[in-house]
Amino acid sequence: MSDLAPESPTSNAPDWTVSELSGALKRTVEDAFGHVRVRGEISGYRGPHSSGHAYFSLKDQNARIDAVVWKGNFGRLRLKPEEGLEVVAVGRITTFPGKSSYQIVIEQLEFAGAGAIMAMLEERKRRLAAEGLFAPERKRRPPFLPRVVGVVTSPTGAVIRDILHRLQDRFPRHVLVWPVRVQGDTSGAEVSAAIRGFNALPVGGPIPRPDVLIVARGGGSLEDLLGFSEESVVRAAAESAIPLISAVGHETDVTLIDFAADVRAPTPTAAAEMTVPVRADLVAEVAGLHARLRASFARGLDRRRADLRGLARLLPSADALLASPRQRLDIAGQRLPRALKANAGAHRLALTRIEGRFTPQRLAGLVERRRERFDLFAGRLASALRANAGAHRERISRARERSEGLHARLKPALLRSQQERARRLRALEQLMQALSYKGVLARGFALVRDASGVPVHAAAGITAGDALQIEFRDGRVEAVAGGGSPPPPSGPAQPPRAPRKSSAAPRARPLPDEDSQPTLFGG
Repeated sequence: MSDLAPESPTSNAPDWTVSELSGALKRTVEDAFGHVRVRGEISGYRGPHSSGHAYFSLKDQNARIDAVVWKGNFGRLRLKPEEGLEVVAVGRITTFPGKSSYQIVIEQLEFAGAGAIMAMLEERKRRLAAEGLFAPERKRRPPFLPRVVGVVTSPTGAVIRDILHRLQDRFPRHVLVWPVRVQGDTSGAEVSAAIRGFNALPVGGPIPRPDVLIVARGGGSLEDLLGFSEESVVRAAAESAIPLISAVGHETDVTLIDFAADVRAPTPTAAAEMTVPVRADLVAEVAGLHARLRASFARGLDRRRADLRGLARLLPSADALLASPRQRLDIAGQRLPRALKANAGAHRLALTRIEGRFTPQRLAGLVERRRERFDLFAGRLASALRANAGAHRERISRARERSEGLHARLKPALLRSQQERARRLRALEQLMQALSYKGVLARGFALVRDASGVPVHAAAGITAGDALQIEFRDGRVEAVAGGGSPPPPSGPAQPPRAPRKSSAAPRARPLPDEDSQPTLFGG
């Protein structure tokens, strides 16, 4: 019988490669789940990747699915992903063969009901409040009567008409309207750009800078008002240097810009009322204050006039006031002649007593004592002058000795300096002679120039018939390349010269100045 082993049984199932199996699974999943809506909580979101794509997960209590938003769709999303946000993702299910996993490619994101929106707003409010954007100390009081009012709202809605009508009724002011969309994907970006645009206007520029801003919108659903709760709008309101009044929705509607604004108005009409006072009330109040001022001024004058009359009755008459001084003046007038005589006698007696002390002998003794003191001071002065003159002579003698010493040292130093300069000059002269091309000519070489006197460095630059100048050690000769006689000079004609004998040495031409001639080391 045969010794061969029995063959193993074969299977009818085809062999798949890994790529073929992955591709088949991918097609099956995409065909079965071409378009799905998945509700879940965003997890693991860290912002867009450097490539522009966004990767995160959707999870619920029992499962998790990977999600990706391609770069082209990310910019068109109405709702941007945020960590922990509960959403409804619209897209398609596909597989990723590189990891043997499935994922959802998201094309649109929606809030998973009002509860998700409120949770997102509460999280955003908590995070922005932690940065201090809602702090009360940041808020400022709007001006009492602004000159220019800036309004950020839709130019076609009823809100702007209500604001303008209310301002016109209360106190007409100059109004600047920055038109924006108050609902939709671009609402938040346009509102924040408008707030920053009003703040960027220069003071005193061609467009007046508002003194107060009103951000207004009519009522709406929670989704309609989401644009005024975006982070960019809140930050723009908090950074505004112009006082800002928030008037978004009705009194029960709350957006995050209400917390960052300086003042929150329940309605746009109330915002206009907060912006300006009632002109008629101001006029009436000013008129009342003016009347009160005039009345109080008149009453003050009357009261002071009555007080003055009462005080005037208490004052004594002029005769009563001057009676005592007039009597004292009469008594003093009677005593004055006797007092003058007594005073003159007292001064005469004092002069008589002093006269005895000023005799000629006393004055002569005083002058003699002054002369002795003067002689004493004169003698001291002469001694001091002689001592000072000796000191000066000694200093002059020392200065003369120092000058003679310096003079004696100067001659050898000057001689050494001259010798050093002479040595350096000889060295430079030797170096100049060594570098001069004339030393090369002295060794039997020649220097060839063209007709313009420029040295010729190569034979390739010479053509037959060119005029050349050949310089030797003792002079120059004219030559023509390729034979022939040199061309006549361009100047006036010269008389013909007698032919020279071939045995006679060529007459040497005077050498040009060495400084103006080129050397062998440069043209």
